[in-house]
Amino acid sequence: MLEFLKSLFFGNRTIGEEIDPMKKYLVVGLGNIGNEYVETRHNIGFKILDALGDKEGFNFEPGRLGDIGSFKVKGRTVICLKPSTYMNLSGKAVKYWLDKEKVPLENLLVITDDINLPFGTIRLKTKGSDGGHNGLKSVQCLLQTTVYNRFRFGVGSDFAKGRQVDHVLGEWNAEEKSVLQERFKKSIELIESFVLSGVKNTMNDFNNT
Repeated sequence: MLEFLKSLFFGNRTIGEEIDPMKKYLVVGLGNIGNEYVETRHNIGFKILDALGDKEGFNFEPGRLGDIGSFKVKGRTVICLKPSTYMNLSGKAVKYWLDKEKVPLENLLVITDDINLPFGTIRLKTKGSDGGHNGLKSVQCLLQTTVYNRFRFGVGSDFAKGRQVDHVLGEWNAEEKSVLQERFKKSIELIESFVLSGVKNTMNDFNNT
């Protein structure tokens, strides 16, 4: 654990040496902790970060207000966070790690499910309302702004009136599971593009793909 914490917060640099804040990124996957939520649509943020960890070869370890992992790519440090606060208090974890790591707000990316997009559709936005999403509502409240990057993953709206909660807290069906791995790959490409190419180029290349 000690070696992990050293590598997370100091990497290959000596203690006391500063990293250029503009080269630090915080990628947050929203979700709920607990085995009963692992395969639910609401936890797509956690699932995408797990897939990213598998690709980049890092593990998540318990930290303050969430599980933390990190990797480096072309001189940039990417800190990945899965809040342990439950969805409704996600903003507490986001604000804490932004402040602790001194990550510029423009280098924040929040991954969330979205019922207003067809299943599997991915869309990157730089601002907007919470759209009734409790995780985004908490982030907006704690950051006191609606201007932050969010990666919206469509989970569709195939549910009866008044059954929205059942849908997002329901598990993926067989058809959805059959294409999730391909969607995870595309999602990872979007995250890496966000870090390396910037938000505008990434929006042009990936929105609605």
